[in-house]
Amino acid sequence: MKTDKAIWYVSFAMRNPDAGHHRFARQTRTFTTEQDAKAFARTLLVQTQDVSAGTINPHIPRRVIAPAAITAWAGDN
Repeated sequence: MKTDKAIWYVSFAMRNPDAGHHRFARQTRTFTTEQDAKAFARTLLVQTQDVSAGTINPHIPRRVIAPAAITAWAGDN
């Protein structure tokens, strides 16, 4: 049985309102398609702006989407 290999990741940190200025450790999810990664990122943007994404090495071309650009990237279809 062949499984699809994850190519994209979405990394995020959620703030804990009860922890003051501290936040949870970053979490990362992996996806086989860019569309799936974008859809997940869009759901996270409702809760936090601390979201980044990109391709997993050794996938080429290498892409890194910084938190400042995540909204525009996730909005693309």
